[in-house]
Amino acid sequence: MEKELLKNIYKKMVLIRECEESLVSGISKKEIKTPCHLYSGQEAVAVGVCSALNKEDAIFSNHRGHGHYLAKGGNLKSLIAEIYTKGSGCSNGHGGSMHLVSKDVGFYGSAPIVAGTIALAVGSALANKIKGNNNVSVSFFGDGATGEGILYESMNFAALKKLPVIFACENNFYSTHLPVKEIRPDVSIYKIAEPFGIKTFQVDGNDVLKVYETAEKAIDLCRKGEGPVFIEFLTYRLRGHVGPDDNIQGDHVDIRPESEIENWKRKDPIPRFERYLWDKNISNEKEMANIREEVKKEVEEAHKFAKESASPKS
Repeated sequence: MEKELLKNIYKKMVLIRECEESLVSGISKKEIKTPCHLYSGQEAVAVGVCSALNKEDAIFSNHRGHGHYLAKGGNLKSLIAEIYTKGSGCSNGHGGSMHLVSKDVGFYGSAPIVAGTIALAVGSALANKIKGNNNVSVSFFGDGATGEGILYESMNFAALKKLPVIFACENNFYSTHLPVKEIRPDVSIYKIAEPFGIKTFQVDGNDVLKVYETAEKAIDLCRKGEGPVFIEFLTYRLRGHVGPDDNIQGDHVDIRPESEIENWKRKDPIPRFERYLWDKNISNEKEMANIREEVKKEVEEAHKFAKESASPKS
């Protein structure tokens, strides 16, 4: 991989993390009223996959969609403005955190309904096949979506028509507050696609290089007419299910053991990638610090822009 690509991957991961963490204060102070499902900890999945896609390729997202939007190239100011429900937002202030769109970069929407955009990605892939344009569609969804029938109908149809679509499951091991092991008799989610004859992968979702390499393989299969592909990314959210944490007004709702959270913090995808860049002499601490500072200023400017923007007219 070229150095510039690696540095761009790093910057996008830092951008997503800085964006998400910058929302914590506004949420806590109730300046931000739209529910926000923060993507902190899962950056390697969105950035790894989207870095392997072309601008013309389409992605579809879910309730935890800020990272997907930014990784595909969505405008930061438009995102923050939408979160503040301002007219300058990407959905004109009418959608909030969970209804994002940026068609100009191939981000065709997010929705809070679990598994709600999976069939849309399949429809997009069908359109691509009919048009013969060689584009790929990606559906991002969480482990909770594997309990919805539309996923299985979509996999069946996509396999039947050999559609260029990637089913990208971000398994962070919790469906809201319920551990995946209490929901499924077999926690290896990627196996659900095998009965449909779909090529499957299971990958460390906190290793951005493995994510990128696996995404490249999946995209290549789709472009050659050998889709669909199902990828299970093993990852972990560092924040609460919705908002900064799940402990509200003294009520402890986050059942995740503290030791488990600390263990996953040690697998944080950003410091992990920083060590790689350092070890391979691709970057150094000064350069990475400059990137972090540059990103921080961009995020601060986006918040300023959003707060100064007008509310929707109607």
